[in-house]
Amino acid sequence: MKTVLVTGANGQLGMCIKDIAKLNETLQFIFTNSSELDITNKTSISSFFTDKNIDYCINCAAYTAVDNAETEVEKAMNVNVKGVQNLAEVCRETDAILIHISTDFVFDGTKHTPYLEADKTNPKSIYGNTKLQGEKTIKSVLKKHFIIRTSWLYSEYGNNFVKTMLRLGKEKDTLSVVNDQKGTPTYAGDLAKVILQCIEATNLDFGIYHYSNKGVTTWYEFAKEIFEESKISIHLKSITTAEFPTAAERPRFSALDSSKIKRILDIEIPFWKKSLKRVLRNINK
Repeated sequence: MKTVLVTGANGQLGMCIKDIAKLNETLQFIFTNSSELDITNKTSISSFFTDKNIDYCINCAAYTAVDNAETEVEKAMNVNVKGVQNLAEVCRETDAILIHISTDFVFDGTKHTPYLEADKTNPKSIYGNTKLQGEKTIKSVLKKHFIIRTSWLYSEYGNNFVKTMLRLGKEKDTLSVVNDQKGTPTYAGDLAKVILQCIEATNLDFGIYHYSNKGVTTWYEFAKEIFEESKISIHLKSITTAEFPTAAERPRFSALDSSKIKRILDIEIPFWKKSLKRVLRNINK
């Protein structure tokens, strides 16, 4: 039986993988958080991999505070670059396969059609830059890797846009949401399933893949759908990015083209509204 290590397991993707792992009888899973396995410490990673005989490492550990990264550059670099390099080097030394989660923030958002894996990267934020450097480090160190870029991740767990909207919907009568940034909301549970399918696939070449739910929307339309599905009455105001300045620049268009992974794994990718309904039902339970 193959042993799969999941780092950053307390995050929303890690929690979704935990849910699916309970139903999986062909893989043995080990879930760790930063206090149990510090990916910035190569010595501890080496001994952990050797002791536990790791076959696959799903790296969900990341510094994801996009705006804070603009001032906490060293912290972001430490986790998103140095930590990733440590994992890649230890995977190479122990012949393990690394599955690393990356982001739409590696692109600058100037394209008008969904981004392909081979499209030019040009991050506009420190966060995006550190994630891209992490990708490049993996490619230079380790042959046996899958890098999966995703976008606008949300779930029943942790802090995310959906849960923030639900909270604000109870607290406020009026809410302003940006309507000129386009992308695809992606349910972490759908991504978790695809990650496990990558492990079990025999026809998947190592390299970069994109995965997000189907469809393209804006944050405003995303919020509108959340409130309508949840039957929350609130006055939603459409605003521009310029009216809602943030420390880190966001890509104006960051939808990802997932056709490559869809074709190779022969999977159906759910439309984002369908997955959102499922998550809202689970949260309301």
